[in-house]
Amino acid sequence: MSYVWATLYLAFLFAVLGLHIVSLPANWVLLGLVALWGWLAPDAHFGWQFYALLVALALVGEVIEFVAQYYGAKKYGATGKGNLGGMLGAIAGALAGAPFFLGLGALAGAIAGAFFGCYFFERHQGRDKAEARHAAFGTMYGKVLGMAAKIGLGGAMWVAAVRKIWP
Repeated sequence: MSYVWATLYLAFLFAVLGLHIVSLPANWVLLGLVALWGWLAPDAHFGWQFYALLVALALVGEVIEFVAQYYGAKKYGATGKGNLGGMLGAIAGALAGAPFFLGLGALAGAIAGAFFGCYFFERHQGRDKAEARHAAFGTMYGKVLGMAAKIGLGGAMWVAAVRKIWP
C-alpha cells in the first residue's frame, strides 16, 4: 500500500510543477508539500540537509529568474528604469493574463508584460522606438531564460523528492 500512496503523492508533486505555467511559486509549494509528507509519513527521515538542498534549489531558481531578466535587459541596452519597468510589467502581465486560456495566459502575460513594461519605461525616458524595442527584447529574452531555469530547478527538486519519498 505504501507504493500506491507514494506514487499518488509523487504524481501530485509533479502536477504542482504545473503551477509555473500560471506564474505561481511552484517550487515553494513543492517544498511545503515535501515537508508535509516528511511530517505525516511515519517512516520518513529526510534530515535537515535534504530540506536545505530543496530550499537552496528554490532560492537559486528565484535568483536566476531575477538575474537573467536583469542582465538580459542590460545586455540589450535597457536603463535601470527600463529594467524596473520590465520586472513590474512581468508581474502585472502574469496577473492580467492568469484568467485566460485556463491559466496559461499568465505565462504569456509575464513574458509580454516584461517586454511592454520595459518598452514603456524606456520610451518614457525619451529613448526612440528602436532603442526601446531592442531593450525590451532583451528583457523578454532574459525573462524566458530565467523562467526556464527556474522550472528546471523545480524538476531537480522533484527528482530529489522522488528519491526520498519512494519506499
